[in-house]
Amino acid sequence: MAPKDYSAEKEKCKRFLQEFYNEDDSGKKVFKYGAQLVALAHREQVALHVDLDDVATEDPELVESISENAKRYTGLFADAIHELLPEYRERDIVAKDSLDVYIEHRLMMEQRGRDPADTRDSRNQYPAELMRRFELYIKPPSTSKPKVVRDVRADSIGQLVTVRGIVTRATEVKPMMAVATYTCDQCGAETYQPIQSPSFMPLIMCPSQECVTNKSGGRLYLQTRGSKFVKFQELRIQEHSDQVPVGNIPRSMTVYARGENTRLAQPGDHVAIAGVFLPLLRTGFKQAVQGLLSETYLEAHSITLVNKTEDDELAGEELSEEEQRRITEEGFYEKLAGSIAPEIYGHEDVKKALLLLLVGGVQQAPKGMKIRGTINICLMGDPGVAKSQLLSYLDRLAPRSQYTTGRGSSGVGLTAAVMRDPLTGEMTLEGGALVLADQGVCCIDEFDKMADADRTAIHEVMEQQTISIAKAGIMTSLNARCSILAAANPAYGRYNPRKSIEQNIQLPAALLSRFDLLWLIQDKPDADADLRLAQHITYVHQHCRQPPTHFTPIDMKLMRRYISVCKKQQPVVPEALADYITAAYVEMRKEARVSKDTTFTSARTLLSILRLSTALARLRMVDTVEKEDVNEAMRLMEMSKDSLQADKSSASRAQRPADVIFSLLRELATEGVAGRGGAGGVVRMADAEQRCVSRGFTPAQFQEALEEYEELNVWQINQARSRITFV
Repeated sequence: MAPKDYSAEKEKCKRFLQEFYNEDDSGKKVFKYGAQLVALAHREQVALHVDLDDVATEDPELVESISENAKRYTGLFADAIHELLPEYRERDIVAKDSLDVYIEHRLMMEQRGRDPADTRDSRNQYPAELMRRFELYIKPPSTSKPKVVRDVRADSIGQLVTVRGIVTRATEVKPMMAVATYTCDQCGAETYQPIQSPSFMPLIMCPSQECVTNKSGGRLYLQTRGSKFVKFQELRIQEHSDQVPVGNIPRSMTVYARGENTRLAQPGDHVAIAGVFLPLLRTGFKQAVQGLLSETYLEAHSITLVNKTEDDELAGEELSEEEQRRITEEGFYEKLAGSIAPEIYGHEDVKKALLLLLVGGVQQAPKGMKIRGTINICLMGDPGVAKSQLLSYLDRLAPRSQYTTGRGSSGVGLTAAVMRDPLTGEMTLEGGALVLADQGVCCIDEFDKMADADRTAIHEVMEQQTISIAKAGIMTSLNARCSILAAANPAYGRYNPRKSIEQNIQLPAALLSRFDLLWLIQDKPDADADLRLAQHITYVHQHCRQPPTHFTPIDMKLMRRYISVCKKQQPVVPEALADYITAAYVEMRKEARVSKDTTFTSARTLLSILRLSTALARLRMVDTVEKEDVNEAMRLMEMSKDSLQADKSSASRAQRPADVIFSLLRELATEGVAGRGGAGGVVRMADAEQRCVSRGFTPAQFQEALEEYEELNVWQINQARSRITFV
């Protein structure tokens, strides 16, 4: 292969920048890069992105050379632009910063102290990096496929590669020295040292002609003001979990972002990063310590945020009229809810609740107080009611989400860990799952299996939406404005209808009151429903899609975009509805007081109703909450407890009053044993009667039960009929 003539290649780059044009609608030539060069010359733009798709239309061979040897060609393009800029300057720049003044003075000094016969270019003594006030990035062609982190190997060194992954860590942006400037204390001459690697050896002796001839041995001092610094940020990206082969752990890669590419990605974002894959050159002591190994990194040229599942970029565009009409036709609420996990049979109301969780209510912040707008839901149900499937579907559907399980996550892993930063060695905070899911959804599976110490970490997030930390000298509070979707099994593995709701759930009341909806899903045998469910499952198993329904489900991309449009609405509750809602809440409290066996109702329940109704108004894209929204919110709250109540009543109806009274007395007897240090199974008659009457039995039923069980010789009653003794 003949050696490349890089000066000719540079001419090609120059020609491309000058001559490339697109035609607009009227057939006029639009010089895409010419216009950008003008903007660069006038300081209206800092970064110039060269799109390789454009280069391909002019010179396909050049694209290949650039992809193969990106680092060299970046330099060539930068030189070409540097030479072209003076031609594109149409007016003088008015606003000068200190660096402009510095450069101007340098050129003036040089002209003043120079021999007039010496005709050389006034710029060539200065390193090009110092005089450049622009940045150049190369955008890969659209035909190139993104690679997995573990596919970027030695053959990609120096090439332009695109990598997809999740950002796990992002350091803060710091200035990094690109050119060091020294002045000599003897002759006052300036010396420049361009820096390529992460560490450098400062110059000590002055290399200028004057000092060398006089042998004065001038010492150099680093001038921070005259040096050039660029913004620098280090990211770590980790490959997606679905790209990891069997039995391996996810690989990660270091990405260096400079200049305009900094601050584009936060930890937890899914990104596609295009850049040059390079080895890290260490010098001096570091190299000796490191031995024979060399590290590699990716120098970022473009960072784009992408969706979790598909390769498309996060679309921020508005919905078209046709799409909006397709979504908002008749029965759209049912249709949207049915489009969540359509492969899962039934659970219509649960899906409606999950849809509201994705949309979220409106956050209020009156005078320093903060009322959260996010909706938290807990699904508690028997094994095999597709809780985890719903969770994982929602994890894929939500634009930002994290998925963890109860046993697999510690309290620190959920909130934030204090880590020692490998670069600087100082203590830094690394956000956990709840921080990474900020403004999104955090799905926690196996919620009941979490250790209690870890579960307390979630309390603050669920109501205050922050995480406060005071560890290792770091006192701070992090934002964690995320909705929490938890799935749990009841305490006995399956729901036990003979026990009360509290005994079945066995989660602290402080935690339960923070969930807006607590769905109790029970798996009751029912011939018709079981037949339909079995047909549905076998169909999905055969055809890998849901059975045909009376509507076509909306696809994920459209759902995502519709939900992001809904989130921009800020509906308010009108005056007229306030009384209606308060009356409904007072009624709910009254019911909770009368019936012993309901879940905990507190003022948070009222806020939950408001949140759910604002979320419903958001879904309809309106600015005020209507009565139907409130009714639907109340209906969802009723339905979430409904799957129990029905079962509860049928279970208690089946038992005879005498049997219930017997179990009450047995409870009293065991309480007595615990309380009085073991006084046998003795119950005072007055206590027993009071307990039974308070449970809604008549004294006549009580007497009947006493006689019936006395005949069966289960207990004996003393002559004065004041004590019952269990046999």
